[in-house]
Amino acid sequence: NQYLLIAEDLIDEVAKRCKLGKTLEQSWTGSQLENLKVSHPFYDKQVPIILGEHVTTSAGTGAVHTAPAHGQEDYAVGLKYDLPVNCPVNDRGVFFDDVEQLSGQFIFKANASVIEILEKNQALLNHTPIEHSYPHCWRHKTPVIFRATPQWFISMDKSGLRPNVMDEIATVEWLPDWGKKRIELMVESRPDWCVSRQRSWGVPIAVFINKQTQAIHPDTKELMAKVAEKIEKEGIEAWFALDGSELGVDMEQYAKVVDTLDVWFDSGVSHYAVLNQREELSDIADLYLEGSDQHRGWFQSSLISSCAINSKAPYKQVLTHGFTVDKDGKKMSKSLGNVMSPQKVVNSLGADVLRLWVASSNYTDEMTVSDEILKRSADSYRRIRNTMRFMLANMNGFTQDNLIPVEEMLDLDKWILAKTQDLQTQIIKDYDNYQFHNIIKTINNFCSNDLGGFYLDVIKDRQYTTQENSLPRRSVQTALYYMSQAMVRWLSPILSFTAEEIWQELKELTPNQNSVFLENWYQLPNLTFNNTAIDTAREISVFIRQKIEKLRTDKVLGSSLEAEVDIYCDDKTYNELAKLKNELRFIFITADARLHKLSENKDCSCDCACDLINDNLALTVVKSTHPKCDRCWHHREDIGSNPKHPEICTRCVDNIEGDGEKRIFC
Repeated sequence: NQYLLIAEDLIDEVAKRCKLGKTLEQSWTGSQLENLKVSHPFYDKQVPIILGEHVTTSAGTGAVHTAPAHGQEDYAVGLKYDLPVNCPVNDRGVFFDDVEQLSGQFIFKANASVIEILEKNQALLNHTPIEHSYPHCWRHKTPVIFRATPQWFISMDKSGLRPNVMDEIATVEWLPDWGKKRIELMVESRPDWCVSRQRSWGVPIAVFINKQTQAIHPDTKELMAKVAEKIEKEGIEAWFALDGSELGVDMEQYAKVVDTLDVWFDSGVSHYAVLNQREELSDIADLYLEGSDQHRGWFQSSLISSCAINSKAPYKQVLTHGFTVDKDGKKMSKSLGNVMSPQKVVNSLGADVLRLWVASSNYTDEMTVSDEILKRSADSYRRIRNTMRFMLANMNGFTQDNLIPVEEMLDLDKWILAKTQDLQTQIIKDYDNYQFHNIIKTINNFCSNDLGGFYLDVIKDRQYTTQENSLPRRSVQTALYYMSQAMVRWLSPILSFTAEEIWQELKELTPNQNSVFLENWYQLPNLTFNNTAIDTAREISVFIRQKIEKLRTDKVLGSSLEAEVDIYCDDKTYNELAKLKNELRFIFITADARLHKLSENKDCSCDCACDLINDNLALTVVKSTHPKCDRCWHHREDIGSNPKHPEICTRCVDNIEGDGEKRIFC
């Protein structure tokens, strides 16, 4: 009679598959069978029955073979039962020549041979192919062969390395702050660091070991110095070609190690191999910058090696960025064919547009890139570039000798300088904290809203109509000079090429300074200025422009300078706008701007039909009935009042022949 040993939960399944009777003769617990011997199915040897928690009842008979040299769970249970760790497979995945019946066969192809041998020995009841998950190489997409080999380790606990590393993590600033917890969890749970690899490439572990005892050669330090000298002259291959006897090593007693170092060890000691070897550098880096996968890679290998050597972290800050993904959120991969070549972007849009996209992305998350996104970055770039071009063009003929003392500048110019000063404080803070996307957002808003949408439009009249050396004109040029000096420095870390182009234009105003990259942040004039009248006018100008634009669309107006606006507002707004006096029209860029108070019942104080903007504001915009000044293009009733200049207004006459127009606010 023959009896089968089957897990109780699998009796029905095995009996059905193997067409067996299913009489249960006797049952035992696993502990009752522990260490009993069973015969190998085709080798003349006996092996013990051992207990393993990794064995399940999902398939098979409930009993599995154990190979401590070829699997993590098998190795762990093998240690528990003191099983020999015999590895019958070489580093090419082929059975050694002394392996009976399977010698020379690749392990996956040998599966068929094993089945054949079992059938021949009548030791196989049933054979059914199955599919199951199996570790694969991420690069080659092929199955990974598990094979136990002697390795080199750095202990995390023997010399107190782990607690030292944990203490140093707390001294580092992690950006974003979740990086700290991430690396703490990894260091807390990581095993000893296996630093050896069995590859045909890499940095060798250049030591000799005793063939019998596996002990390192007693003169290893001196030998490694000689090997290093040889490699420095002949290259890394010198070790692999070296015969140890050349160095006086008894090669009958010692063997040369051909293992290579873990690649994370190579990069992980850059703090020593690069920083520590250069007098001009600190051995502690200001910043380590890499992707979020490096908490288990470079960040950690650098931290461990530095603590092992110097008992301190190799960096002050660690910044983690996300990965680039396509418009569908998929990680870019050659195999998927969705990689966007940076060189292609540079060739088509320029390097600064690519840099602008990177800076404007929130690098702490995945960064999405597509043609549409890059197009938006190109639009943003042109906005910034055109703003700077306008400012530079309007400083034509201006030198540092023309700078106006800040206290003498017009209020609008003081207003924009105060805003520039506030922005610079925030931008420097964002640079210090690597918040590049905030910087781009701030600069974009400044160029679009404060400058392009307001200030630069308002100053055109002063620039083009007042006398060349007049206070109103030199005041605005002074403001443009200070802003250009500040902004070119804001842009230089991101739009490097464009910033250097701008600097070459500014060099005439800043002699003896060859490059913006040799500069510090610009020291803007110390200015405390707050003009609520200008702030109020700017808020209302948005509504006025909307109404003017509608009239232009309807072909009622051709230009805002032929529009006359009546403003009906509450007492507070009225009192603010009244401070700007007769210069109100300049800030609204209209032919005229008349100010009125709303009556208590919210009706206008005139017979005009007004558009109510809100409870506190109503506007009327009409086309002026007055002729157009050929010089300033304003429609004014005083055109032709001077017989010598019948086609221009009295203001322009004063700017041509008189002492020049006087401006206070804008």
